[in-house]
Amino acid sequence: MKIHSNCPEGAGTGLRSTLLAATALALALAGATACAAKPDGDGSHDDLVALFDEFVDWRDPPVLTDTRVVGAGPGALPVYDSEYVAERREALAAMQARLHDMGVDGWDRPQQADWLTVRALMDEMDFILHVTRPWARDPNFYVDHLLRIAFTELPVSGEESDALQARLREIPPFLEQARANLTDVPGDYADIALFNLTTEDGVNAGHPRRPVPPPGLIGWYEDLLGRAQSEQSALTDDVRGALDAIRGYRDWLEANRDAMTAEAGVGRERLDWFLQHVKMLPYTADEIAVLARRELERQRAFLALERHRNRDLPELTLPASEEEYLQRLADTDAMIRDWLVADEIITIPDFVPTDWQEMGFNVPWVEREGPPNFWEQIQYRDPSPDHLHAVIPGHRFDGWIERYNERPVRGRISFGDRREGWALYLEDAALQLGLFDDNDRPRTRELTYIMGLWRAARTLGDVWLQTNEKSAQDTIDWWVEVTPYMDEGVARRYAYLRPSPAHGLHYTMGSLQMYRLLADRYMQLGDDFVLQDFHDEFMSRGRVPIALVRWDMTGLDDDADMLWNHTPLSELLD
Repeated sequence: MKIHSNCPEGAGTGLRSTLLAATALALALAGATACAAKPDGDGSHDDLVALFDEFVDWRDPPVLTDTRVVGAGPGALPVYDSEYVAERREALAAMQARLHDMGVDGWDRPQQADWLTVRALMDEMDFILHVTRPWARDPNFYVDHLLRIAFTELPVSGEESDALQARLREIPPFLEQARANLTDVPGDYADIALFNLTTEDGVNAGHPRRPVPPPGLIGWYEDLLGRAQSEQSALTDDVRGALDAIRGYRDWLEANRDAMTAEAGVGRERLDWFLQHVKMLPYTADEIAVLARRELERQRAFLALERHRNRDLPELTLPASEEEYLQRLADTDAMIRDWLVADEIITIPDFVPTDWQEMGFNVPWVEREGPPNFWEQIQYRDPSPDHLHAVIPGHRFDGWIERYNERPVRGRISFGDRREGWALYLEDAALQLGLFDDNDRPRTRELTYIMGLWRAARTLGDVWLQTNEKSAQDTIDWWVEVTPYMDEGVARRYAYLRPSPAHGLHYTMGSLQMYRLLADRYMQLGDDFVLQDFHDEFMSRGRVPIALVRWDMTGLDDDADMLWNHTPLSELLD
């Protein structure tokens, strides 16, 4: 394979001053010059698509049976013994070698962006296999795999009943595997797993709705046992065996908790590698911390100004009933859709549902003994900020657009900074465009600032957690202190360090990149700039990292130049 240099004669880094630290990091890791480099091998873009298809199929873990079967579908319980992990690492290395033997240098810009995206996905899997290793470090990895089984609606029959029975019988050996594998566990991970086993209520976390949510995974299996006894008694023994195994897993964690002392975060150097190569962010962890701190201060200051501006207005109140809340949702959806059309914000294709209930929403109505949680405190008062973020033109609208994206690579992926950055940008952009002034909802602006403040605080917390500057509990306490309405339950959910790190910084860092892209495009087009066209074009580029969307849309290659300076993870770990 040849590497083709793309640096003009006499060129330096080509990066703006705010990226010098990120460039220095990339060069230090790569031991390279400041020039970008692209593979110039034999593979075509069609070969890339075929490799991507193979990789996506390969990512699914095997099921817990005597014969491993890859891609066995939802609910399958994975095997993570040493032999399997070695096989996965070897298979990934072979795919990475094929990826780097492609003629990328001769491809057009969108095809090159596709290649960088696939490389990032493979780098992410490499990082999970070698650094975060959730099967060995995270007790909650095993808890997560068991939730969907407990959510099964009974009765079931035929093949569905046989599959459920098989899954239930796999749980005891699955948790035996967990106890053997979990040899490098941070205390923070153990504490969060114990909380999720015994206490987590699952509201706003994808659990089915219950008037009184079952407490944790054990509560859900107790709920399943009760339903089996009354609706499908043939499953009772299998559910009881699974429940006993889960309780035993809890007891094992409690007994061994004091010995679980590994560091929770990946460390600064590995985090910086991950941010550049997997997240494709043009910032180091230190730069992200500075930007997030500035954004936190800005949002808090604007909240103070807004509170002064609204000092003579009545406070927003919680609804008295579910019916009142649902009416607020319906009114909000109608208001936002009318505004998107009347103010020429974005095109709404005919295939997007017009019924807000069909589109769905994030926060269900829950009657608690105590006060509503953070998301409920915001959403119940005025659904507008989260509706913009999560419904239209945010996540659910975004998802409908992607259903009609037929590109073979970017139509099937969703990067966090693109997904969450777009959604957070929408909250603030609507405020700047006067949506709440025009619709006589001035106090809603306060909720928007609180949401932005929380995302900035979460970004800082994510950096601290990954660099081991703060423990999970210290971060939780700080989040509760600095974020209005924040409760410990919601904060704890976001202190969980996922196998793929740094999810919490997608929001603020993605939003900042959105504003940078908007500014770049406005500067390029001047009087020809049209906001609706900008948003439509952005949506058409797919959910690849915003750095690649920016390169795609503007041709500005400063971020892309940095991305071509690639260091294999193996060199960082040596």
